[in-house]
Amino acid sequence: MSDLEVGLLILLVVGIIASNLAVLKYSAKFKMTQFGKKDQKGESSTDDTKENDNTSDDKQA
Repeated sequence: MSDLEVGLLILLVVGIIASNLAVLKYSAKFKMTQFGKKDQKGESSTDDTKENDNTSDDKQA
């Protein structure tokens, strides 16, 4: 490999690492809810109840 190819490869790897770190830093600002836990009101989300209703309908049919 020539020096130019090695330099471009190193630059590419450093760029990928830097962009991944930037995305992690940006995404750390958002609050992620945990799956299976209830929200602050003590109610489960409407999507969970819809999925449970659909599965119970399938079992009855």
